[in-house]
Amino acid sequence: MAQNFDVVGIYKSLLLNSPELSMPVAAIQSLVELIKHSKATTIAEFMLSIKDASQQLKSSVRNSISLSAGCDLFLRFVTRNSQDVADFETWKKSLIVRGQSFVEKADACRYKIAELGVPFIKDGSVVLIHAHSRVVSLLLQKAAADHKRFKVFVTESSQTQGGIRSAKVLRAAGIPTTIILDAAVGYVIDKVDMVLVGAEGVVENGGLINQIGSYQMAIVAKAANKPFYAVAESSWNDNQYDLPTYNADTLSFQELNVDYDPKTSEDGTIIAASTASSASPSPASSQTALHMKTSEDRASQGSNPLVDYTPPNYITLLFTDLGVLTPSGVSDELIKLYL
Repeated sequence: MAQNFDVVGIYKSLLLNSPELSMPVAAIQSLVELIKHSKATTIAEFMLSIKDASQQLKSSVRNSISLSAGCDLFLRFVTRNSQDVADFETWKKSLIVRGQSFVEKADACRYKIAELGVPFIKDGSVVLIHAHSRVVSLLLQKAAADHKRFKVFVTESSQTQGGIRSAKVLRAAGIPTTIILDAAVGYVIDKVDMVLVGAEGVVENGGLINQIGSYQMAIVAKAANKPFYAVAESSWNDNQYDLPTYNADTLSFQELNVDYDPKTSEDGTIIAASTASSASPSPASSQTALHMKTSEDRASQGSNPLVDYTPPNYITLLFTDLGVLTPSGVSDELIKLYL
C-alpha cells in the first residue's frame, strides 16, 4: 500500500464533502486515489495493496453492504484487467482513467433513477420515507424542483438519526417534512399515499436488504393497501457494480451504540405523529428522551441488527437505472449477471 495513505480517511472525507455521493462510489473513488499514490512495483504487490485497502474500508463501518459492493466490483475489475499486462505503469494509469469514468457514470445513473421516480409523486400527496437515503432525497428534491407540492413523513431511525439528516436536506429544499418515531409508522400509514425506501442491496428473488425497519414498514403498507416503492441505487451493466447476494451473514446481529446525542436533534425535533410542530426540544427533555444508556442496554447491544430483509411480495415497484421494475423484473436482471 502507498506509504501513509489513509484510504479510510479519504473515504470519509469524500462523503463529508459530497453529501450526495453514495457509499459504493465513494469506496471506488477512494481506491482510485490509492492507485494514484501507489508505490507498488509489481502486480502482486499492487493487488495486495488493493485487497488490503478494500478490507480496511469494509471494516470501517458497521453496515458495509453497499460499501462492500463498490469494493468488490472494483477488485473484480482490477483482477480481470491484470492479465497480460505489457507495461505496469501504463496499466495503472488506465485503471485510474476507467475508475474515474465509472464514478461519473454512477453519478449520472443516480439522477436517472430519481427522474424515473418523480412521476409517482403527485401534487398533494403525502410520502412516508425511512431514515436516510441519498437517492430518495434526490428524487424528492427533483419532484419539488418540478413544482410538485407534497409533504413527507420520515422515520427518525433511532440507531443512526438518519431521519433527522433527511429532514434537514428536505427542509432545505422547501419540502414540508415531519420526523416521526420509528414506532409511529402504523399511526401515520392512513395519512400517507405511499411508502418510499432506499435499498442497501437487492437479492436474486427481487427482495431487498435495507436499514432496519424497512420490513416493518412494508408489512404495515401492505396491510393498509398502500404502495411500497424501493429505490435501488445500483447499475447492472459491465461498468457498474452488482448488488450483493442475500445470505445469513448479511443480516447478522451487530453491536449497536445506543447513546443519545442531543446535538443531532438541533435542527430536527423528534415529534409524535399527532403533531407537526418543529419547535426545538428543551434541554431537560433532550437529557431524558429516547436513548439513555444503562448496563442493561450494553448487555443487549448484540441483539440489535442494522439491516433487515423485505421479501419481494411486499414490494410494489423498484426504481432502478434500467427503469421502473417489478421485483420479478429485478430478479430477471440479476440472473443475467451470472449467465
